[in-house]
Amino acid sequence: MKLIIAIVQDKDSGRLSDEFNKVNVRATKLSTTGGFLKAGNTTFLIGIEDERVQEVLDLIEEYCQAREQYMTSPVSLDVNMDSYFSVPIPVQVGGATVFIMPVESFHQF
Repeated sequence: MKLIIAIVQDKDSGRLSDEFNKVNVRATKLSTTGGFLKAGNTTFLIGIEDERVQEVLDLIEEYCQAREQYMTSPVSLDVNMDSYFSVPIPVQVGGATVFIMPVESFHQF
């Protein structure tokens, strides 16, 4: 048995959750916040049999797409740093970060 921890962007979490339900993958959803963009994420905790790990990874890869988003970055106009204006810069967001860990013991009460 494995524990899969999948951190996905909120925009992708609904569709992924629906697909997990269709194929009987039980997952616990946690609302989380990313540190870089301070944007909402969803973290899925999935306990799954070893032989189904690739199936779950395939679903995550299919439904969690990376995309480009613009964020504003302050730019100083003078040496004294008294005046700033914002410049939009593209950053890549989305996709998924996935951790897979072995489970030594599992109990359900």
